[in-house]
Amino acid sequence: MGGDFAPAAVVEGVLLAKEWIDANTRVVLYGHRDALAAEFDRLGGRIDDFEVVHCTEVIDMHDHPVKAVSTKTDSSITVGFQHLAQGKIDGYASAGNTGAMMAATMGMIKAVPGILRPGIAAYVPTGEKGYNLLLDVGLNSDCKPEVLVQYALLGSLYAQFIFGIEKPRVGLLNIGAEPEKGNLLTKQTHELMRASTDFNFIGNVEGGEVISNQRTDVIVCDGFVGNVVLKEAEALYVLTRERGIKDPVLDRFNFENYGGTPVLGVNAPVIIGHGISTGRAINQMIHQTANVIRTQLCDKFKRAFANG
Repeated sequence: MGGDFAPAAVVEGVLLAKEWIDANTRVVLYGHRDALAAEFDRLGGRIDDFEVVHCTEVIDMHDHPVKAVSTKTDSSITVGFQHLAQGKIDGYASAGNTGAMMAATMGMIKAVPGILRPGIAAYVPTGEKGYNLLLDVGLNSDCKPEVLVQYALLGSLYAQFIFGIEKPRVGLLNIGAEPEKGNLLTKQTHELMRASTDFNFIGNVEGGEVISNQRTDVIVCDGFVGNVVLKEAEALYVLTRERGIKDPVLDRFNFENYGGTPVLGVNAPVIIGHGISTGRAINQMIHQTANVIRTQLCDKFKRAFANG
């Protein structure tokens, strides 16, 4: 029931996902059954093809995140996260209230032991085929060097098992390529990342390289910087569309291609979608969630941080 175009966009996305999901994958919908049924009828689909958990409440974008999760106990977000915590489902995705999603994640799913702070990551396309996984992109505006080092490992594991890159290349976003460049945070982080053997650190990368370089697979930064970079990239895509510019490389910046932002460092798969998600974006969000589940990425996080 979450998102600016719900539940219509959600049902559209689910019907698109039906074209690729296999017998080992099931999609469970959390929301008001009558509202969902009306959209299935409108789009020529069958609600009975999916499992539906009827929820009578909705956490909207104006609700206080923490309060809403605790008071709207029959909302799709609260019930969905309860089921995730209980193991009734293997992953949860929503385009609903981001704050409520994070409040439920931290309150019910919790961080992997050893993780100082979970982060959220975003795909940033580079060239015609490549990607950079950028993290954090808004969860933690202020970070200590030790947190950024953990992000490097989380991002490296994600790139290895979701992107299929054997030895992902990790860069640190900075104002210069030289090790001595940057502020206190990036200087200290650079030293720690260079000394680590847990991932393949290639050094500092500058802002212009986020969308243009082919020498990294993961770029680490604090959430303040990452959020600014992500929104600038989204604005660039909107600008090209408004000016009637059509180019396959620029079209890769369309958020609908990726569907959502994974929360990295928590005990179960959680994917947060954009509030303006369309059916196409919802479909991709389901696909990404399924990939994280199939690769058992959260278990890999747990093993990687088991020894502190």
